[in-house]
Amino acid sequence: MQIQPFFYELLSESSDLFGVFFIFKTKSTMNLKTNLKNILFLDIETVPEFENWSELSDEQQELFAKKTQYQRKEEFTPEAFYERAGIWAEFGKIVCISVGYFTEIAKAKKLRITSFFGDDEAKILTDFKGLLNTHFSQQHKVLCAHNGKEFDFPFIARRMIVHKIELPQKLNLFGKKPWEVPHLDTLELWKFGDYKHYTSLKLLTSILGIPSPKDDIDGSEVAQVYYQEKNIDRIVKYCEKDTIAVAQVLLRFNNEALLNDADITSV
Repeated sequence: MQIQPFFYELLSESSDLFGVFFIFKTKSTMNLKTNLKNILFLDIETVPEFENWSELSDEQQELFAKKTQYQRKEEFTPEAFYERAGIWAEFGKIVCISVGYFTEIAKAKKLRITSFFGDDEAKILTDFKGLLNTHFSQQHKVLCAHNGKEFDFPFIARRMIVHKIELPQKLNLFGKKPWEVPHLDTLELWKFGDYKHYTSLKLLTSILGIPSPKDDIDGSEVAQVYYQEKNIDRIVKYCEKDTIAVAQVLLRFNNEALLNDADITSV
């Protein structure tokens, strides 16, 4: 590595600044500053809190109608639109949280995947909180999801409050400045400041040459699979594929090789 004389003369006046410059230059091939082993990748799957519209109280039906008025316009009645209620934390619930984290075995990068799932949302959230507090509570640890800042992270936090579960530090944003929020979002990273731009995880994996996680079901079908098919295992598999895809996207953002199936372990 060569440093131009002008920069050497300028930086030699401050050893600290020189160190920062040296680190920046020697890691120029890595776009992400965060160590991958300090990231917890995650994805959630949600469904309407109740299977049928008729199970909502009159007040809940009225509130749902008002909440969704803009999205429905004149095309749908509130009852017909209720199948989409899982996208709002006020009317939906979490049935699966899948997480992934990198480890290193014999200098080879490995991804370990695990899931919290079932009918008991409070248990799912409590178990997930236990993982955060036990293994990802340190300040340098961060959470990462695709569109996580708009959906996954706030949805989890809101449902914890509904269930009177104390928020873990990684989700408690009250009083935090933007640069103190320990969250990464692959959608936000891909925007590169273009905040009107939206790219789905399916599209992003396609253009980056990553195996698609949407080879079975997609988010719009999760409620049907949960309530009618009662096939939670299928939902878990789909959720884990999304989590793996988010980790693979971040590897591509960082100019690193993708993982093979042999590099991924479910625990």
